[in-house]
Amino acid sequence: MARKYDLEERLLAYSAMVIRLVEGMDKTRAGNHVAGQLLRSGTSPLFNHGEAEEAESRRDFVHKLKICQKELKESKRALMLVKTVPLLKPATQVDPVLKETEELIRIFSKSINTATKNMVHEETSEYVAR
Repeated sequence: MARKYDLEERLLAYSAMVIRLVEGMDKTRAGNHVAGQLLRSGTSPLFNHGEAEEAESRRDFVHKLKICQKELKESKRALMLVKTVPLLKPATQVDPVLKETEELIRIFSKSINTATKNMVHEETSEYVAR
């Protein structure tokens, strides 16, 4: 039997990757600053995805998915900074986290597009039904 794809598990694993990476970063003023920012943005999608699952409407669902996407894009930029400075040695440790960040951004982009199309279709159908 094929296992169902579970975005929650993937976001949990991603958050754990971010935490482990942050724990290994330089303990300098710059390292601590970027680490704190990355820790917030890199764990946020897990929590906001949970909120999306409990959304009160399709519009609320799309809004919460967009927050996840925004936080992932922020994480991507922070990871690029960590690698460029570098604030972690070897800097190549950032690569798998950066790759997963980019994949998650694409997943959320697709989900947002699909949910938005469905929302527009529902609103149009509701208007026509009146």
